Order: sequence, then C-alpha cells, then structure tokens
Amino acid sequence: MKTVEEIKAAIERAVPGAGVKIILNPSPSGQHSLLLDPGTAMDVALFLRDDAELALDFLSNVTGVDFLDKEIAEKVKVTRPVTKTVDGVEQTVEETVEETRKHTEPGHLETVYHLFSMAKKQGPVVLRMRTANRTDQVELPSFTPIWRSAEFQEREVFDLFGIVFTGHPDLRRLLMWEGFKDHPMRRDYVEPDDFEYEPTAHDEVLARAKVHQSSEQGSGSQKPVIG
Repeated sequence: MKTVEEIKAAIERAVPGAGVKIILNPSPSGQHSLLLDPGTAMDVALFLRDDAELALDFLSNVTGVDFLDKEIAEKVKVTRPVTKTVDGVEQTVEETVEETRKHTEPGHLETVYHLFSMAKKQGPVVLRMRTANRTDQVELPSFTPIWRSAEFQEREVFDLFGIVFTGHPDLRRLLMWEGFKDHPMRRDYVEPDDFEYEPTAHDEVLARAKVHQSSEQGSGSQKPVIG
C-alpha cells in the first residue's frame, strides 16, 4: 500500500491543481488522512477509484465532525513609545512589552471517508472534506455517484450534522422525521424539553417534561393529552 505522501503525489500528477493536503495523525495508529478541496474532490475521487495501482473500489463508512468556533489567545511582543521622567527630564523611549491578543477561528463541518480496495486487498485511505463554515456555507460534493455505498451514510451525516451534499440522488433525513428542526449531532445542539409526544420511562426525561407541562399550565395554555 502506498503512503499518504505517495498517494498525494499521484493525485497531483493526475489532477493538476488538486489542492490536496496531508493531515497527520499523532496517535499510535498513525492513520494519516488527505484533506480534499471540494472544488476538485470529484476528480480526485474518480482517480482514486479508477487508478490501476490504488483501485479504491469500496467506500466503507462516512462520518461527520463538528468543529465549533475557537478563540485563540497568542502572546506577542510589541514595541511602543513610552514617556518617562529621568532625572527630572521627561523623555520618550521605546519599550518592548508582551501582550495577549485574541482572535476567533471560525468553525466548520467535516466529512471523513474510509476507502478500501477489494481488488488489491488494501486500505484504508482516509479522505476528509471541510465546509466553509457552520452556518450558511455547508455544501460539499456527494461521493454517491462514485461509491454507491455513500448514499445512506451521507444522508445520515446530512440529518445529524446538516452538511448538504450537492449531487446526492436522494438527500433527505434518515433518522429524524421530516420537519424536525436542527441537527442532533451538532456540538451546540440543545435538546427540547417537551417530550409529551413520546412518553418514556427515563426519569431525567420525565422530569424535564413535567417542568415543561407545569410552565404551560401556569401560563394558561395546555396541549391535548396523547394516550
């Protein structure tokens, strides 16, 4: 099996301007991955599937990852003029001080694909793609036209994370029902407190439902009891 460096080099020869990056994995597994540019990802995927040496003909699984906005604090040294009084004489001198500066690194959503070659009995090759942000630019190309096994798995990622796979033949919710709002695997997802439509024996859930019902009764509004 070729290394990720060799695969990256082969991709760049076959797909000019592919923009592939290596993401190193420092864990003991050392399972490094290739980050694809969504703009060239389909061409790269076709090459990986059809290349005679790689023959990555099987996509085993698709997963999603949510990266929240992250505040980065950096210490920097700055030189600025400071007015000081020396021996009764006021003068301006340069002074170097250390400041902490903060900036926010925008979050994004990510898909991770594991590819194998059934013909060559090798793999996995791990691919990644990232959205531009977590809000209004969450589109990525679908790999379903290349590996059919991506179809339901991309639907699951769409359902739970909200990534919109362009070119998918049947992109709709898989686990949650149509009309459900939000995406339960997002890291900032907030569970609803109204569970009266789905009674459950879990004490914590029942307690939240009772609090919700009490607040509704206090406000004079009631929902019909299902049962």
